[in-house]
Amino acid sequence: MKRLIALAVTAAAGLALSACEARTEPPGDTGVCYHVVPQKGGKLKYFKLVNSPNLETCAANLEAMRIKFLRMGGSQQNIYGAYQANFLFLEAEGVQTSTSLEGPRYTALVRTGDGRLATPGAMPMQPK
Repeated sequence: MKRLIALAVTAAAGLALSACEARTEPPGDTGVCYHVVPQKGGKLKYFKLVNSPNLETCAANLEAMRIKFLRMGGSQQNIYGAYQANFLFLEAEGVQTSTSLEGPRYTALVRTGDGRLATPGAMPMQPK
């Protein structure tokens, strides 16, 4: 019985400590797509990119901006964005999303064979 109580106290303490961790959350403005730029000291700067009807359109606009910068001689392959209280992470594999900078990331869009972005499962599988 004492062991069970000790486990419960330890679990409660662990949950309390994890709740105290600082979480960086994006703005929740409806329909606004932001380009997010990390600054020195860990701060983030939000630049309004476009008004967007959905997360996929925001990601497409961020991807177009990324490609334009690369064509102009930039070297930044991965960029951050934000849309309606979600961070967007544009990477080589596709676009991932999370409600906080430190939280778990979930796949929103994947890259096709020619590098375009598509929703997962939208492309037919090639028979082997």
